[in-house]
Formats: sequence, structure tokens, C-alpha cells
Amino acid sequence: MVKVAIIYHSQNGHTEAVAKSVHEGASSVEGVEAKLFTVQEVSTSEALHDLSDNYTALIFGTPTLMGSPSADFKKWEELTSGIFYTRGWANKIASGFTVSASKSGSKLNTLIDLSVFAAQHGMVWVPLNLPPGNNQSTTDDNVLNANSFFLGVGSQAPADKDASGLNPAELETGKFLGTRVAKLAKVYAPIANEF
Repeated sequence: MVKVAIIYHSQNGHTEAVAKSVHEGASSVEGVEAKLFTVQEVSTSEALHDLSDNYTALIFGTPTLMGSPSADFKKWEELTSGIFYTRGWANKIASGFTVSASKSGSKLNTLIDLSVFAAQHGMVWVPLNLPPGNNQSTTDDNVLNANSFFLGVGSQAPADKDASGLNPAELETGKFLGTRVAKLAKVYAPIANEF
């Protein structure tokens, strides 16, 4: 069984909602077991090594706050330095998603941070692979990848609403990412240790 971990921090529930949609997508792939973890749940050495030993893909999620990942997520990234030195996550598949109240909100900077974090660990980054969704006069926000991010999912969650106020298309975009990563992990798993 190929295993995919979705590791996230959520401040107000919006990122958690997207994480659940990513999980739903990954879980829909036959032969793949997906599991959700908050960064707090995978902060111990034992939990980090479990990710090394038992997971083919790790998908990272964080709010974008002041143009970068949340402080809690950054703290977790730094906790992985022991894994970095042993190359425990090398050749694992990685991807990511982020949420902010604004359409842009400097979310690209957060996705770049996540991809650089994955690169530091020697991971293989998987981009979203969706065309821009809302860049025509005849389109609106009710399409996949409405915010037109390519490196990963960049969702918008209006600041004046709780997670139930997320546009369903944002959640479907997260689901698409989860499915994509899980399918690639399933194909990749048999050869992952050859690199």
C-alpha cells in the first residue's frame, strides 16, 4: 500500500478545510492510503522518522501570513533538520498548498518556500498541472485553479467567513492536487529507492 501524508497547520480552519479536500482526493486513488497530520502531530522524532520509513509522498499545507508560511509551520520545518542530515526524505514526492484571504496575498512566496523546503530534503516536487482558471472575461471564481497558481494550490478564503465560506471550487482544486500526487506516488513508489 502506497502511503501519502498531508501535513498542515491551520490558524482559522480554512487551511484545514483545504487539507481535508487534498486528503479526499488522495484517498480516492485505489491502492493509496492517505493520512492527515497537523504539524503538532508530527513534531516528535518518532513521528518524523515514521514519515521517512512509511510514506512515499508528503503534501505540505500552511496559511500564508504576512507573505510567508505561518510561524507554526516554519517551526515545524526547522524541526526536520535531523531528517535533513540523514536524507530520510530524499526522493520522496512532495507538493503543497496554501490559503490566504486575498487572491494573491503573496501566496506564491509561500509555495516557493514549501518547494525549497522539499528541495533541501532532496524531494521530488509535483506542481498542480492545471491551467489558469479565471483569466477570461467569461470566467469567474467557480472554476478549478481560479487564482492561477502553478507550483501548488493557492486558495482564497474570505477573511470575514469561516471555513464553510470557502468557494467549493477551491476545495475541488485541493482534491485535484491530492488525486494527482497520489496517482504519481503509486507509479513512483516501486522505483523510489533506485535514485
